[in-house]
Amino acid sequence: MKWPISVMAVLLCSSPVSFKRNRIKTSLIGNPLCRNGVVDWDDLRYFLAVAREGQMLGAAQRLGVSQARLSRHVAALEEVIGARLFDRTTRGSTLTHDGAALFATAERMETELMAGVASLDSSSSVAGTVRIGAPDGFGSAFLAPRLGRFRAVYPDLRIQLVPVPRSFSLSEREADIAIMIGRPKRGRLRLRKLVDYTLGIFASRQYLDRVGRPQDPAELRAHALIGYVEDLVYTPELNYAREVLGDWRSDIEVSTAIGQFEAVRAGAGIGICHDFMAATAPDLVRLFPGLSLTRSYWMVWHENLRATPRVKAVVDLLDTIVREERDHFTRNGADAG
Repeated sequence: MKWPISVMAVLLCSSPVSFKRNRIKTSLIGNPLCRNGVVDWDDLRYFLAVAREGQMLGAAQRLGVSQARLSRHVAALEEVIGARLFDRTTRGSTLTHDGAALFATAERMETELMAGVASLDSSSSVAGTVRIGAPDGFGSAFLAPRLGRFRAVYPDLRIQLVPVPRSFSLSEREADIAIMIGRPKRGRLRLRKLVDYTLGIFASRQYLDRVGRPQDPAELRAHALIGYVEDLVYTPELNYAREVLGDWRSDIEVSTAIGQFEAVRAGAGIGICHDFMAATAPDLVRLFPGLSLTRSYWMVWHENLRATPRVKAVVDLLDTIVREERDHFTRNGADAG
């Protein structure tokens, strides 16, 4: 899709990027990817992929193109903008100040484009059932309250949400789309990183008033600890308790994140909770403010479903919903909310 230079100029100038309209016009002249004074949306799409993945290789794999092609599009966009968008090192690609500002603008454009396309296609091309498998924390606490949006955009779509702490076999059709903790390492899969999220150590005010507040992680040994049922942990990404305390031993074991959260909230002990969940519970107290754990949610679907309209529609809308609220998934954003 091509964006007229007048539209691009308005969008770019509405963000803190210090781009001049005549500078954009000048850069457009002779650019092989931007004919007749317009910007090629593909350049922005490739730019967004690199910004989200943090590296050229990961972005190329996500888009299914070569790194050379990806680099050409990013270079073309940098030429049009007249600014360097990434600092490239052996460790990856980090957004520059100008790149970060353009990223916010490009995401707004992408969201508007997706909303427009969805409104045109919702009644005719997207129908049927899509099953989403997700960890219970993400599925129950975040996604379930937002499922109505899928029906609002796609009235002929039927959504099935399976929020349980387990792995889903996409090849056996246990789910059409799976939300995973950590990046999958094998399989004929299409994947997209959704968001990083943080966790912290929490206790209820009721518990702390009754037992006292530990001053450092070593003192946790003297407290009732809440964690997962060890032999039911389905991914190493959930073995984060020992990152807090090497000999962490749970006195109360609950197989779900929601269950642990409710036990902590009820004053049963001290546990590790998602910040986006704890932000909804003002009676919880975060212990050891300097201690924070980070994990990532990834969205995965089978290669065979890549061209299925209903799956593609749900993937794109779910990605949009998460990106709109991604600040709530991390400690600072959750605290601010």
